[in-house]
Amino acid sequence: MIVMLICLAGGLALYVTIGRQVNFRGMLGGGSETALQAPPGFEVELFASGLRGPRFIAFGPDGVLYVADRGNNRIAMLPDADGDGRADDILSFADNVPSPHSLVYHEGAWYVGVPSGVVRLEDRDGDGRADVQTTLIDTFTPPGQHSTRTVIFLPDGRMALAAGSTCNVCDEDDPRRAAITVYDSPVGQETATGERVFATGLRNAVGLAIHPQTGELWASNNGRDLMGDDLPPETIYIVRDGLHYGWPTCHSGNVVDPDMGSPDSCAGVEPPIAEMQAHMAPLGIAFYTGSAFPAEYQGDLFIAQHGSWNRRVPVGYSVMRLPLDGSTPTGPAEDFVTGWLKEDGTADGRPVGLAVGPDGALYISDDKAGLIYRVVARP
Repeated sequence: MIVMLICLAGGLALYVTIGRQVNFRGMLGGGSETALQAPPGFEVELFASGLRGPRFIAFGPDGVLYVADRGNNRIAMLPDADGDGRADDILSFADNVPSPHSLVYHEGAWYVGVPSGVVRLEDRDGDGRADVQTTLIDTFTPPGQHSTRTVIFLPDGRMALAAGSTCNVCDEDDPRRAAITVYDSPVGQETATGERVFATGLRNAVGLAIHPQTGELWASNNGRDLMGDDLPPETIYIVRDGLHYGWPTCHSGNVVDPDMGSPDSCAGVEPPIAEMQAHMAPLGIAFYTGSAFPAEYQGDLFIAQHGSWNRRVPVGYSVMRLPLDGSTPTGPAEDFVTGWLKEDGTADGRPVGLAVGPDGALYISDDKAGLIYRVVARP
């Protein structure tokens, strides 16, 4: 009876604290294939189904789409040998990969972000399955509130790894949390070396991408929760070595944290390159590098919005487009693919990862429904 009363009291306290700021409907339940909408001249097609919690996606040098199939603890391959716009099969490139979130191909191997760090997968005999798995980093434990690790390679060959905070807002003991850390080139090495914090103050920089012209590192960042429906904005940053991006005392370059900030907390903080509605939860980002989309889309940034829970009226559950002229936004981020979020606040899916295919289509993973969609331009 005492335990029950304690639980009831705790639940009441949680409701009083955040109950009027949340709406979990979009997150709950199972997902399903749904009719998605894109601008005139585009169509959204189903590319693959039958995955379990697919996160980031990337095309290999073989032209095959590889998927961090997190719910199955594997890296999956989705070949489309006949070019009909549908995956022929789901093949396993590597099993027993713990909760993979991100993956990138670099100099003959796949590098995969897992909660504890990074593993490298190599197919040395060329049979389409990884026969060597090397743990390069295993020191990011415990995961805390944010368990995803996003790995990418900088133009100079160094490996970068993003890890979110262990909390909503707090002082971190590990300087690699709420930060991006870089390492020497791990090619041919058994462990990652030369660890150095590259940029700080990024609460949860899930999406990373290299600008195809400038070589700059770009990141999507998830702002803190429990500051109301509209604060702080979600953000896109150009991430530069040695800079601080504000968290936990300042958000979006100009919003002082009500719990940990002071009047001068935003002094010297690097501002974002773009802002979006609070709580959309931007995850994967991808520059459009193909040639199939119309000219006005060339070089633009696409952003997968996983969708809100910390907002009374749900937002996100979409893919947005940030129009760019080089590295300069020419307007605000705008909806590109919608339809996951329903009028009653439920959602059929939640977009996560983005990749531009050799065919010029934009591929989207949906971790709620276990699907991969394909956006194609139609004349």
